[in-house]
Amino acid sequence: MKFGHTLKTSLNPEWTSFYLDYDALKVILKQKRPQNEWKEENESVFVEQLEKELSKVYNFQRVKLTEIIKHIESETKEVELLCEKENPEDDEFTASEMELGRIIADVHDLAKFTRLNYTGFLKIIKKHDKVTNWIIKPMFTVRLNAKPFYKENYEALIIRISRLYDRVRTRGKERGGDSGAGGKQAAFVRNTTKYWVHPDNITELKLIILKHLPVLVFNPNKEFETEDSAISSIYFDNNDFELYIGRLEKSEGAQAVRMRWYGGMSSNTIFVERKTHHEDWTGEKSVKERFPIKEKYLNPFLKGEYTTEELFAKVKEQKSKPEKVIKEMEQLAEEVQYTVVTKKLHPLMRTFYNRTAFQLPGDARVRISLDTELSLIREDGPTRAGDNWRRTDIGVDYPFKQLPDSDICRFPYAILEVKLQTHIGQEPPQWITELVNSHLVESVPKFSKFIHGCATLLEDKINVLPFWLPQMDTDIRKPETGAFGVRRPEAIHSSATSFDSAASHGDGSKLTTVDSVRIKMAQATETTPLLAQHTDEEAQNQEGLMKKLSPAGLQTVFKKSKTIFRRKNANNYSSVASGSNRARSTVPIAAPPAKTFFANERTFLSWLRFTLLLGALAIGLLNFSDHVGRISAVIFTVIAIAVMIYALVNFHSRANRIEKKTMGDFSDAYGPVLLTTAMGVAIVLNFYLRLSSEGLE
Repeated sequence: MKFGHTLKTSLNPEWTSFYLDYDALKVILKQKRPQNEWKEENESVFVEQLEKELSKVYNFQRVKLTEIIKHIESETKEVELLCEKENPEDDEFTASEMELGRIIADVHDLAKFTRLNYTGFLKIIKKHDKVTNWIIKPMFTVRLNAKPFYKENYEALIIRISRLYDRVRTRGKERGGDSGAGGKQAAFVRNTTKYWVHPDNITELKLIILKHLPVLVFNPNKEFETEDSAISSIYFDNNDFELYIGRLEKSEGAQAVRMRWYGGMSSNTIFVERKTHHEDWTGEKSVKERFPIKEKYLNPFLKGEYTTEELFAKVKEQKSKPEKVIKEMEQLAEEVQYTVVTKKLHPLMRTFYNRTAFQLPGDARVRISLDTELSLIREDGPTRAGDNWRRTDIGVDYPFKQLPDSDICRFPYAILEVKLQTHIGQEPPQWITELVNSHLVESVPKFSKFIHGCATLLEDKINVLPFWLPQMDTDIRKPETGAFGVRRPEAIHSSATSFDSAASHGDGSKLTTVDSVRIKMAQATETTPLLAQHTDEEAQNQEGLMKKLSPAGLQTVFKKSKTIFRRKNANNYSSVASGSNRARSTVPIAAPPAKTFFANERTFLSWLRFTLLLGALAIGLLNFSDHVGRISAVIFTVIAIAVMIYALVNFHSRANRIEKKTMGDFSDAYGPVLLTTAMGVAIVLNFYLRLSSEGLE
């Protein structure tokens, strides 16, 4: 599929004029034909248009990003005020949840806007250089770096949104557990499945997951910095690639030994980790174990010069951990040290990536991690790590431009890991099942960063390659199913159903209503207004929150007498007023269900059916009756035509009121009365004329 078509079908309609005008640039390039020489004047026109498009895209991206940041700051204040209330109403949190849903949709749309335009610029530059033989890619790369709209990864925004959404999800209550629990576990057993994620889907995937799990922040009191999400690991192996082959073949008891640290190179705490694979027939699960060590002691420890007794002497003295845990870590340290020394393990491969982890603090039953900017770097040889446990010529400065291509593999996809701790027979949460079966991910069972790094960078030294290697040449993107993804909220849902799914499509009949609304629905009659009516004076002194119509077509009313619903204009938006009298941003309201319009049509057709019967009666009297019958036929015809016109006017009036969500009584108080009276008068008049004519005869 050509990129021009992809751009047209993927853009946000509201932002159409701010996208790269790909077609206009192609038109300029089409001036270069075999018989026409590409001249300097043509090049000037193209470059000028290209610069104009770059400025347009960059300026729009900065403006929208600023708007989103301000929106987040504003909503943060609202949530803080709400959480400080003694007895906040549940619908106030629901309103905040919808605001955050709109922010999430804005971030998703902006991330998609960024990637589409960046891809467009690269495509048109490649086409230009190929068609004209005038090479401008190096020059334009400099211009892109001057206006780097494509470098925003929105990670800081996602973390801020996650914190807000978690506060709203918990209704302002503090969660139990250790927020940094994920970084302090010594041993844990999980069932892990792995997936590749195309860069186009990374931001959307993060935004979907944070609706269900908060971003796990190891130090919530610290302002987020880019290197906070960095994770680096040094994998050890020997010259026979013993650990590599064991992990690739999944031999029973196969081990992986690595040194891991979080953040930048200044991190003083290194985790020595050992992963052990167990086959299912053994009845045991694969296990990851680790213990911390100061960086300055790691080299002597790996050489056997620094004993485990010295390593844990201070911990034993301070009794900062339970005695059982200390013994387990001490035994692990002895085994790892023995393995490194006896098997002559040395640094072989470094993995670097930025990780976004999603997990309830202190609860490891469901943990999802997404690793982006994955880089696999060689550590073997005297010119790299040498006698040290890691090379020192690089840090966490992705994309590591100082390294030669032979030393680094920049993995093209992100890695999604879903880690579950479930009981036997217990199913994972439904949203996780929908996620892993969606178009956003590509399943790659047993994928290993260490194995992939060795297979790509040390291919000449190994004989066995992983099964997924040929798949690297295949585009893993899939067509959207429409059943899963980020959708701009049209109404307020619970946190479990905030995203569009197969269960939530339709007319809203599955929307859960609160008890007060169910009571109001039960008490409703045919004359009950669809929307509560209030005077302007009352509306100015009360708080409002517009929500989606309930299944019975009634407007959900909160706070009893304190909350009202008020329409400000004829579009599908309504302002939400906060307790601080600050006008919140407009909240989109769902369009009326289709069944409401169909009900209006059925009512019109019922009236029309009556007029057709009456008209048929009038025609029969007119053609096959005497003078009295013809007079009655005229009367019935006039009534039928009048009722037709009345029903048509009423139909269009109701349709407009439904579309605009106008408050008021939708019942017909006058039509049935007038019709009954007219028909009664016509029948009586017919009897009178018939009796009079027979008396005269």
